[in-house]
Amino acid sequence: MRPRLLANKHNILLIFFTGIFISAGPIVFGQDTDEFIYGDALPDAPELAVRGEYKVGVRTLDFVNPKQIDILNAKEGIAPLYDRPLKIEVWYPALLDGNTPEVVVYDQVMGSSNDEKRPLIPFTFKGRAAKDASPLSKDGPFPLVIVSHGYLGSRLLLTYLTENLASKGYIVVAIDHKDSTFKDAGGFQSTLLNRPKDILFTLNKIDEFNEPKSGSFLSGLIDVNNTAIIGYSMGGYGVLNVAGAGYSEQLKIFFGTMTGGNTAITSLISNDLEFVGGKDPRIKAVVAFAPWGMERGVWDLEGLKGLKTPTFFIAGDQDDISGYEKGIKAIFSGSVNADRYLLTYANARHNVAPNPPPVESLQGDLHIDEYYRYAEPSWDSRRMNNINQHFVTAFIGLHLKAKKDYAKYLNLQENSNGQDWFGFVLRSSTGMELLHKMPGE
Repeated sequence: MRPRLLANKHNILLIFFTGIFISAGPIVFGQDTDEFIYGDALPDAPELAVRGEYKVGVRTLDFVNPKQIDILNAKEGIAPLYDRPLKIEVWYPALLDGNTPEVVVYDQVMGSSNDEKRPLIPFTFKGRAAKDASPLSKDGPFPLVIVSHGYLGSRLLLTYLTENLASKGYIVVAIDHKDSTFKDAGGFQSTLLNRPKDILFTLNKIDEFNEPKSGSFLSGLIDVNNTAIIGYSMGGYGVLNVAGAGYSEQLKIFFGTMTGGNTAITSLISNDLEFVGGKDPRIKAVVAFAPWGMERGVWDLEGLKGLKTPTFFIAGDQDDISGYEKGIKAIFSGSVNADRYLLTYANARHNVAPNPPPVESLQGDLHIDEYYRYAEPSWDSRRMNNINQHFVTAFIGLHLKAKKDYAKYLNLQENSNGQDWFGFVLRSSTGMELLHKMPGE
């Protein structure tokens, strides 16, 4: 309901009218309400942040990965096997009639199950999706996106992005990684070992569900051969490995020290004959938010050479968890065989990916980390969410849907302060840098 001033690559102003401007009333964030819900476009949201043409449905599934290594119960390096449960959230283009509200209430917790000073506190928040709605099949099959959260986190940590991508014609699947969520935080060795394994297992399971005789609501809906994998922090650690960046020998030593000499992680090390990262032709694009590990020796230059899949990195230049110059930017620079981008938020720390802080986290008597699980000290999280939606839409649309015209949103001058970036509202593209390197650079 307002005029928008956007900038193109020639710095010419274009006026886009999204309706008739009647009065200076409240901004309408959603179709049916002026309530802000995570992921809604702010007045200065870049062009591709706006939701797509599809209504969105959401369902919860439970997977079990049988006979996995129970690394948390390893004794003297020997670990038993167990059936590993994974809870999955799926967002998809939905068939909704005019009477079905496109609103869902998600159940979440803050706190940490392994920290007495931060007890688990349940809370809810709204999303723009219809629970258990019928899937839309007429425009399918739709490309697949798999999302992996951080440590600690949950499958609902990036709903602003998962719902947004589903509205643009993607099947989006987010994983609750066992031993790595707020509710079941366990020893870090489980996350080190299982993160890439969970991602690949989920891809294979969704592929099975896509089969005509699977009996799943997803049957025939998914173009699995056009898949993107998105990871945040330890999720970034996982997706890069699945896409071909093998871990270092130093991680093998560190993991062995943590587990009494267990060698289960060996198959994820770059020089191991069993390492299969980067060999899955279904994966066409990677998005890595603040990937962890470079400053801790998890990656080395030899292992990073294995990353050949197009990758979009997103980071804050003050990241004090994954590190920046010797961390995320070093991963970007060392991935010399990939077509890759690095979007950097100036003065941002590690929380460049999550939803905004929930209202419940604003209570003054809570541990500050309940707020800083989500918030950034120098950025509005809602603003970062919109920018992430914009660039992820452009990047995976280019690689999964062959939207060649989306390249114009990525082929930008490096410093956003130099001139308005294409697709951004006039005077709004400040405080960012976008680097691009081709294979061999």
